[in-house]
Amino acid sequence: MEYDTLISNGLLLTMEEGLPVIEAGAVLIKDGIIEACGRTTEFSRVNVKTRIPADRKIILPGLINCHTHLPMSMFRGLADDLPLDVWLNDHIFPAEAKHINPESVEKWSRHSCMEMLLSGTTTCCDGYFYEASVAKAVMASGIRVVTGQGVIDFPAPGVPDPRQNIQTAIDFVEQFKDVSPRLYPSIFCHSPYTCSKETLVAAKQSAHSLGVLFQIHAAETKNEKKMVQGIGKMSIVEYLESIGILDEKTLLVHSVWIDDQDIDRIKKNNAAVAHCPESNMKLASGIAPIPRLIEKGVSVGLGTDGCASNNDHDLFAEMDTAAKLHKVALLDPCVMDARTTLKTATIQGAKAIGLGHVTGSLEKGKRADLILVDRDKPHMIPMYDPYSSLVYSAKASDVSLVMVDGIVLVRQGIVL
Repeated sequence: MEYDTLISNGLLLTMEEGLPVIEAGAVLIKDGIIEACGRTTEFSRVNVKTRIPADRKIILPGLINCHTHLPMSMFRGLADDLPLDVWLNDHIFPAEAKHINPESVEKWSRHSCMEMLLSGTTTCCDGYFYEASVAKAVMASGIRVVTGQGVIDFPAPGVPDPRQNIQTAIDFVEQFKDVSPRLYPSIFCHSPYTCSKETLVAAKQSAHSLGVLFQIHAAETKNEKKMVQGIGKMSIVEYLESIGILDEKTLLVHSVWIDDQDIDRIKKNNAAVAHCPESNMKLASGIAPIPRLIEKGVSVGLGTDGCASNNDHDLFAEMDTAAKLHKVALLDPCVMDARTTLKTATIQGAKAIGLGHVTGSLEKGKRADLILVDRDKPHMIPMYDPYSSLVYSAKASDVSLVMVDGIVLVRQGIVL
């Protein structure tokens, strides 16, 4: 049998169970699928079309960005150093009303995809408006994506009549559900304070019937509970559970202001969390109890959020921030160790967005989504532990090759 690609002689981190480190490792690929991983010597007699040497490189799964708003790279730096409510209501919403259209959404989604690919992200989970234009952009880029049509109880880009918000999301999912194995349509309710109980329930029921992921910003700020009508004394998570929102296909974004009872509710319902530490820090939203969520067995993925509230899509910087933030917050240097943190950006991130069977680790049968990271840079030498080096030393610019579905999309810092 002839295989398509053999990547060989790299330091291989598969991110599978046990987190093995394979010296002089190799990945064998055919038809976009991983056929085998192991030591390079095991593949000496393999018939292969293309051989990619990975000498002095780390081979690992492509990174998973579990929360972003791709078109919002057009607002990068537009309104910095402001409280969330002022930032959103006085700057972002007006800018969206003026500048968001199908053409701008497609253009800046392509821009964001380029930025992510160059920094080693091979899969992202997006939520925004005019999501059909986002889908068009991501399909052209080659990246893997969960793409969620936004739902909000106000006139929004592409949905001037809020009464059509659910149907617009349903139409989007039905239009794109079987378009490509790299695209997974989703429904994204903005938040419990911008969507009524009736909207949340109808959107979740629609997502459930369509078998797709349901995304929602939840418990992002300390004052959020005061903005939700009909919540009474319940917490945000308790409220969402009470109306049937939480299940294994629900992604709770941020989850900053939650307590141990909320964590138990999230775990009991098998919901997942997207952690966006840099955005939460920049908007002074707070620090999510991520170590406790992980300790309880909740799937936690790492996200950048949109470029308007983070300013970049760099998951290497996000990993470094996430690891250090929780250490200083808990005054414990042992929490969010490098292995745990890298898992949030790979296999646990994939599980959080429902793609753990597709990507997030390098294993036989999964899609060939992987990256090579240069270990010859001065800041990567010496390397006592590759996991620590990736989380605390590596930079996005160290990514030398990016592959999605077995196709090389970036080589030596150039988007092909």
